[in-house]
Amino acid sequence: MRKRKKASYTILIIIAVLLIIRLILPYAVKRYVNNTLQNIPGYWGSVDDIDLNFYRGAYVIHKLKLDKVNGESNIPFLDFEKSDISLQWSSLFDGKIVSEIKLHRPKITYVFEEQAKDSAGPTNEDWSKALTDLVPIDINELTVTNGKVGFIQFNKSPDVDLFIDQIDLRATNLRNVVNQEEKLPSSVHLTAVSIGQGNVSLDGEMDLVKQVPDIDFNFSLENADVKALNSFTLAYAGFDFEKGNFDLFSEVAIKDGYLKGYFKPILTDTKIVDDFGKEDSDIFKKAWEGFVGFFKFIFKNQKEDSLATKIPVEGDLNNVGSNIFTTIVGIFKNAFIEAYKGEVDGTIKFHDASKESKEKEENTEK
Repeated sequence: MRKRKKASYTILIIIAVLLIIRLILPYAVKRYVNNTLQNIPGYWGSVDDIDLNFYRGAYVIHKLKLDKVNGESNIPFLDFEKSDISLQWSSLFDGKIVSEIKLHRPKITYVFEEQAKDSAGPTNEDWSKALTDLVPIDINELTVTNGKVGFIQFNKSPDVDLFIDQIDLRATNLRNVVNQEEKLPSSVHLTAVSIGQGNVSLDGEMDLVKQVPDIDFNFSLENADVKALNSFTLAYAGFDFEKGNFDLFSEVAIKDGYLKGYFKPILTDTKIVDDFGKEDSDIFKKAWEGFVGFFKFIFKNQKEDSLATKIPVEGDLNNVGSNIFTTIVGIFKNAFIEAYKGEVDGTIKFHDASKESKEKEENTEK
């Protein structure tokens, strides 16, 4: 009888201890996460709450924020409304312990600014490593729902404010758990809405296990209102648009650190703001906009009412260059021969980058 009571007491004590641990653990984890975020050089961060789900092998982070410290002010950098991090149970059957992450309404704001050349200053590795440490298991699947990425620059006139909104992304097999014989075993699919309400799409395959990832991506941005780019064109080129559409198409392949691809911007039915009738407009701005308007008229495809070019990018990732001569030829080709089609060309294949990479290795050996 006494043994039964003793056993019962032991079981109750164990249950009580487990309950106490279950109640205390979320606060302990929250404290650890907050300490990690607040000790990143040049940044300050916090989380509102953390939920633990033992039956899923998961924890959920609510309201993760990371600001960049700039003097006495903080500049928002990361704002993740909800981050669900869990074991990927399906991969356990393949003998792999990996995780999957689901980000709901994440916001990333990158502020371009004049950086002082100070080697002791904070680097991207500081914050990225800290965030990676919050996920102790390799990430095999990433899902983003309704995300936003913004690019802001305050040291220009006017301020430059660009963004991509409503991002839905799914990246699978990032740690190559399945299809291990495939050259590019991981896949990614993204849709979004750009500034100017353009439709953004990205599809591709990649191998992230390699130190220098191999990739094969197709990207398109279609039917964006070009007026939304006015802050950018005014800041960098000194003119703005009154109307028109903007498209951008691209293909990029990387093999063993060698990149081959292109960017194809297209302006359709555009009109530059006419400042000649405005008394308060700067005379140099009037002259420049007149020159840009003349250039656009001369080099646009009159039938399609479009101005387009194809900008090739090729070479070692440490020294990516653009062939200026080919770019200029592309302008003339669009103006006097044919307008580029509003679609991905399908001319860049993964084996193109692979071929260039092998040729580079052969030349190095010689």
